[in-house]
Amino acid sequence: MPLFEHHLFLCTNERDESASRPSCLPHGSKKLKSAFKDAIKDAGLKHKVRANESGCLDQCEHGPVVVVYPEAVWYGKVHLRDVEEIVREHLVGGRPVERLRLSEACINSDRCPHRK
Repeated sequence: MPLFEHHLFLCTNERDESASRPSCLPHGSKKLKSAFKDAIKDAGLKHKVRANESGCLDQCEHGPVVVVYPEAVWYGKVHLRDVEEIVREHLVGGRPVERLRLSEACINSDRCPHRK
């Protein structure tokens, strides 16, 4: 079996409602994982792409968050309606979905204007 070409990490972190930052799980990230797995299989990519649950990716204000490696493309505010487009455009076509990409200014940075 060949190596995976892509790994998707989907944040499924859950914080208490009183936490200072939001979390991805209450925004449907578990359903996203199932939808990605189905779309990956339907696209014939089952042995080329792996969808994995992740703990906190520290992009809480942008959740649900998905990151695709090896390109390190970060997507935020991902909804079920976006799954097919990400699979078709990015994983099959090699073109990241720009409208869902997180700004580089927000990735791994305390200076993100959305961060609380």
